[in-house]
Amino acid sequence: MKIKYNILKWAAYTANLSMSVVACLSPLLFVTFRTLYGISYTKLGVLVLINFLTQLGVDLLLSFFPHKFNVEKTVRLIPVLVTIGLLIYAVFPFAFPNYVYVGLLIGTVIFSASSGFNEVLANPVILSIPSDDPDRELSRLHSTYAWGIVGVIIVGTLFLLTLGTKNWQWLALLFTLVPITSIVLFSSTAMPKIATPEKASGVLNFLKNKTLWLCVIAIFFGGAAEVTMTQWCSAYLEQALAIPKVWGDLLGMSLFAVCLGLGRTLYSVRGKNIGKVLVLGSLGAFLCYITAAFTNIAAIGIIACAFTGFCVSMLWPGSILVSSERFKSGGVFIFAMMAAGGDLGAAIGPQLLGMVTDKAMTVSAVSQFATQLSISTEQLSMKIGILVAAVFPLLAVPFMRAITKQKK
Repeated sequence: MKIKYNILKWAAYTANLSMSVVACLSPLLFVTFRTLYGISYTKLGVLVLINFLTQLGVDLLLSFFPHKFNVEKTVRLIPVLVTIGLLIYAVFPFAFPNYVYVGLLIGTVIFSASSGFNEVLANPVILSIPSDDPDRELSRLHSTYAWGIVGVIIVGTLFLLTLGTKNWQWLALLFTLVPITSIVLFSSTAMPKIATPEKASGVLNFLKNKTLWLCVIAIFFGGAAEVTMTQWCSAYLEQALAIPKVWGDLLGMSLFAVCLGLGRTLYSVRGKNIGKVLVLGSLGAFLCYITAAFTNIAAIGIIACAFTGFCVSMLWPGSILVSSERFKSGGVFIFAMMAAGGDLGAAIGPQLLGMVTDKAMTVSAVSQFATQLSISTEQLSMKIGILVAAVFPLLAVPFMRAITKQKK
């Protein structure tokens, strides 16, 4: 049985790597789609919005109707959905060249649904495996996502540079090898029984618990702190610090993801006292945001962005750990609620930064102050956006303290 559970771990790891593909593939190809097919920025943005809405919809579905799902079968379905979504995403432009965007939308909906299911179900799968230290096992699972992002960016960049953007479909087909591997692993392993509330009334009882909502709010701020910097660090380095785009991309999301992976891997090896890690991580992320907002030195800005990844590395998985220990009988419902809270923060955080930046560019006082500082209005506006976004890790601090005290 131990060997089977080892295979199950690797199946979960490869499923998480598939989520890295889902998260990075479209942003990596945005410029390609605009150049080859003339797709507008608005339509490209809709792909991101559809991704988020589909994941959130699945989170909510699993939150309120977990008893309607066969968890074991649904987990095995996750990599199948990723594979189907990627195949449609890649093949549709070949088969229907006049409806490229339709194919991108359909593929996005399908593999985003798989991401929503994985986000909720991968955690209880790992925690259901007998282990001396489940905290570290969960951290190791989440670290595969961060390292997967690094791999997708490197492989994708090298592929497009060497074989050209016209062959982007082959890149999408290449990435199907990841979920196919997961399908094979899941088909050859047993799976422990995963708890779920037996009926809807059990869900309503959990919803009345104030501690659950503290956990959801905590992961909301933690998710916002992580994803806001993930989405904007490259643009920040390029716009606010005038770093060339190629270096902004390489030193932005890639370096952030490396530090994110390092933080989660380190906790999986030597981690303990998750409450202290959550509070210190939130404070550290706040200081990184503040540093990024005020510095005009490129090297310091790069370090601040990268170290933010290290600081926020455990905010999402750590919040899940605390909630799962506090509500052991909640099963899938608890993981779904936490996923919904994290996804909501991941959507609102980057959107708020963008709105603040756009608004600041229209304020005359900002333009005048930028002139005094000898920088452009856009540069100062981006810094203001980063400064406002610092509120997310700052507000995470009291809630991280609250949920860990509840845990004790």
